[in-house]
Amino acid sequence: MAEGNGTKESPWQLKTPPGTSDYSMYKDETRTPPVLVCQVGTTTLLYDLRCIEDLHAMLKAHGDWIELGSADEQKPAKEGTVEAWGRSPDNPVGGWYGLKKGLRGRFGMYLPPLMEALGLVELEHNAKGNRMRAK
Repeated sequence: MAEGNGTKESPWQLKTPPGTSDYSMYKDETRTPPVLVCQVGTTTLLYDLRCIEDLHAMLKAHGDWIELGSADEQKPAKEGTVEAWGRSPDNPVGGWYGLKKGLRGRFGMYLPPLMEALGLVELEHNAKGNRMRAK
């Protein structure tokens, strides 16, 4: 379980799936739409808050392990991965869950550890090629 309670004053303290980098996340429900604020060093990424419930629903429907496939916004996402789903026109928001132009990628890197901390998924922690599945 991650430290913190998901507020700006007490953000969740997380590690990337391979355990190589620390970052924090918190909910900001004062924005429209409500967002997840992801702080990685000096870089701030924003994701539509509904991505947690939407991703969990997709994983439950998928029913098995799915590769994370994290990629920067400027790079194509590997088909059939969490990253590809997080930017697909076929997902519930019809495109990117990332909200900050130029920094909309990395959905498959930063969302899975939060979902694991929230008890929603199982997540692998290998050096590369990690996967997740709904609990």
